[in-house]
Amino acid sequence: MPHNENQSIGVFIDGGYYAKINEGFAGTREVNLRALLDFICRKISQDNGIDRKRLYVTECHYYRGRYRANEAKSKNLLYEERKFEDMLIENDVIFHYKHLRTDPKGGVIEKGVDTWFALDTYEMTLFREFDFVVLISGDADHEMLARKLKALKTHVILLTWDPANTASTSRFLKEEVCTHIDMNSIIATDSSLLQTLTL
Repeated sequence: MPHNENQSIGVFIDGGYYAKINEGFAGTREVNLRALLDFICRKISQDNGIDRKRLYVTECHYYRGRYRANEAKSKNLLYEERKFEDMLIENDVIFHYKHLRTDPKGGVIEKGVDTWFALDTYEMTLFREFDFVVLISGDADHEMLARKLKALKTHVILLTWDPANTASTSRFLKEEVCTHIDMNSIIATDSSLLQTLTL
């Protein structure tokens, strides 16, 4: 598409990965999603020589497993979950939840969310014809998703952020995408961005 025409960006957020980003700040900060989405547009504009005014995040989707209401209430999570959802709504993010399951040992299983994330991302890209798709994820399972999205002639961008330096992003996923936005490296060269992109 010529750079003098409007171009669309679809953003897809792996909720478990997004939670790890915030956990990496150890309670001292949290991601300012509105600022992050604006940064994504500016970065794509800069890297691809496209007028910022012609780039739009036309859809943003968030996927996560969560407890049923009674379990969330017993764990005192209802207020925090509602507060987080308010933030998603304020930023026009469409959220998709699947109930968490408990295994026989009492652990928690987040089953099917990654598959749902991948299927939805592919289907929406196919029908919406996004010019750019941004994956906020670190899951190796999304390597094939990135490959399939490229087959649709979509520019696939992986955005990763690892404040705690836990090396939680799959190397294979990073190698498969068209562009990797490594927030750790970018902030290392411009520390003022940390203030801009967090609350």
